[in-house]
Amino acid sequence: MVKKPPEVDWTQKVKGILKAELKRRNMTYADLVEALAKIGIEDTEVNIRNKVSRGMFTAVFFLQCLEAIDVRELRLS
Repeated sequence: MVKKPPEVDWTQKVKGILKAELKRRNMTYADLVEALAKIGIEDTEVNIRNKVSRGMFTAVFFLQCLEAIDVRELRLS
């Protein structure tokens, strides 16, 4: 019998990764707004806070955030 892998809450996982990277850099959502603006992505702090809170954002937004805050390496475990 094949053992079923444990359930993963992907929404919580992706949200946690982004929040952890911001925390490592001592950055706020306001700082993220500024960093995104520097790479040409315009958004408001409220919109970003809501996206991250829900954990329901696109892979594109996730990569834009990682690029904006200069994440060059990411550990998933």
